Amino acid sequence: MLVEMQVTGLTIDPANNAPIVILREKAGVRVLPIWIGVIEASAIAFELEQVKLNRPMTHDLLKTCIELLGGRVDRIAIVDLKENTYFATVYLECQGRQVELDARPSDAIALGMRARAPILCAERVLAAAQARQVSAAGAAPPETGVEDDRGDAGPRPLVLDPDQKFGLDLLERLEPNAFGKYKM
Repeated sequence: MLVEMQVTGLTIDPANNAPIVILREKAGVRVLPIWIGVIEASAIAFELEQVKLNRPMTHDLLKTCIELLGGRVDRIAIVDLKENTYFATVYLECQGRQVELDARPSDAIALGMRARAPILCAERVLAAAQARQVSAAGAAPPETGVEDDRGDAGPRPLVLDPDQKFGLDLLERLEPNAFGKYKM
């Protein structure tokens, strides 16, 4: 079963300054945090803040290509969680047939937002992520049948400071070394 989600914002993991995109259940209260890269976060932030750039970003280019080839983004879905990595699928409607593309969640979300397509999450992925958050916080996880094998690099419990929003002001304050191996 797929659950409709909405992007409610971006924040920063205080432990390592990594951006996190926050998806919230549209008809509920569950939250799915997904750690993403700085470049992907900027693509999502531009769309959240409705910033119009002079030149297209990669996700804008992909959306335009899909449309010029007679297709449209039907929906995107976070479909799996394996070894601390989320997997997504972009569903295209193209000349009467359904096309499925494997994608990173951050890219799928950025494209889906631009296309105004529904963002979905598999119920079992949402349940597994919630169990990991509860387990990492030190409480007993709910009965989901999912073992907590996060390791040090996996999802952490979500603790959000409402004043710690990720936006253009944060991008402007980042130091060059915040981009890690990427050089500006």
